[in-house]
Amino acid sequence: MIRRLLRRLLRPIWEFAIRLVPFDDPWERFASQPSLHMYGSGARLDFASYLKGDTLVVVTSLEEVQDWLLECRYEHDEVLFGEADFWQHPSTFERLRSGDCEDFAVWAWRKLVELGQDVDLVAGWCVRDGELDGRHAWLLLRREGVEYLFEPVARAREDMLRPLSEVREDYVPQFGVDRNARRFSFAGYMVGEQRRLAKESSKRHLKDR
Repeated sequence: MIRRLLRRLLRPIWEFAIRLVPFDDPWERFASQPSLHMYGSGARLDFASYLKGDTLVVVTSLEEVQDWLLECRYEHDEVLFGEADFWQHPSTFERLRSGDCEDFAVWAWRKLVELGQDVDLVAGWCVRDGELDGRHAWLLLRREGVEYLFEPVARAREDMLRPLSEVREDYVPQFGVDRNARRFSFAGYMVGEQRRLAKESSKRHLKDR
């Protein structure tokens, strides 16, 4: 109760500060550890827990990870679990072969970690026509000196793995988890908040006219 009251009182100060501070590159990383709930209301397990426990699927390459994901079905959490957001453990996702972007991404993250890949799980926003379009989860994968964006829910293998330099304008990252389950932040959290506040301000201005 007290925490909610403090958030409500401090919110105007927070929003004013966000508007003042420039953040040019949303992909800039910070070592600060975000709270678990900031990744999404469905992220209820510490990320180390997603790397533990038995799984049924054995993969030996990135290509096998891609092929397995292509046989899975995208489905909203409301349909599968009757709630707005729920991040499945990889073992659950393997049994259902169905889930949303977080479930695809968490499973792929675990499998690539098991393969010894340098990979991060990322939560943030998609961008369409310069506007924030929807919350999303994806991976960042580094191989042979190149950083790639891995899109687990893509429906063709050639669309799954693309150099980050080619697609960085299509995403705004907010929070990440590295291969050791350590959490970190992106400047994209602040960028996303600035865009959201600017959009809300524009809507209020149009309403008041």
